[in-house]
Amino acid sequence: MGIVNVTPDSFSDGGQHGSPSQALAHAQGLLEAGADILDIGGESTRPGSPRLTPAQEWERIAPVIAEAVRWNVPISVDTYQPETMRRALDCGADILNDIHALSRPGALELAAASQAGVCLMHMQGEPGTMQQAPQYDDVSREVRQFLLDRAAALRALGVAPARIALDPGFGFGKTLDHNLVLARTLGTLCAQGYPVLVGVSRKSMIGALTGRGIADRLAGSLAAALACVAAGAHVLRVHDVAATVDAVKVWRAMHA
Repeated sequence: MGIVNVTPDSFSDGGQHGSPSQALAHAQGLLEAGADILDIGGESTRPGSPRLTPAQEWERIAPVIAEAVRWNVPISVDTYQPETMRRALDCGADILNDIHALSRPGALELAAASQAGVCLMHMQGEPGTMQQAPQYDDVSREVRQFLLDRAAALRALGVAPARIALDPGFGFGKTLDHNLVLARTLGTLCAQGYPVLVGVSRKSMIGALTGRGIADRLAGSLAAALACVAAGAHVLRVHDVAATVDAVKVWRAMHA
């Protein structure tokens, strides 16, 4: 899953693809590099990031989605706003990728009434405050149970399990230690019968482990991605598609 941030303030590439033409050129490059899915988002969810109205979010991503849906590749929309979800689905988007796991009023019903795939992510708190003091008694159990409960709510509305992916939300209301526990126990989440999506690319946990700045976290991101694949993850949400594709190809060949 290649990341297309149509934002001025995303933590890694904010402003680099802020215009529709820049975002579309970047998206084409991701596909040429080997991406299977494009994940288009208009609002940064980095710690401390400001919130947008649905109208502001849609203004950013509408022209990008309108063009990308013509490319015959799966298009994911990274949003928690039901109004944005509705517009994206009407435009032809294939996947709803929600950091709030469809908790906003109407989001569950909207997803269930569509044919779209859904990614449910765990986050403790809100992006603006989530990293201030995250606490858990058992982070692995609590994250897993939250995601299973949200998946059950979708299934109760008739959504088939194959349409539902789970994302433990690395870095979203978690300390480094929490993230490491989630990584070490990822296999348990992968064994629950749902596809698992992970996003560790260039994140602060990589910087904390390596001492590297955002621009120098490729090696650490690849190591983390392969660890997740080894645990059973099905989808990798990444910035560096070509390098990740190569790493996974080699890993698979050597573990066949």
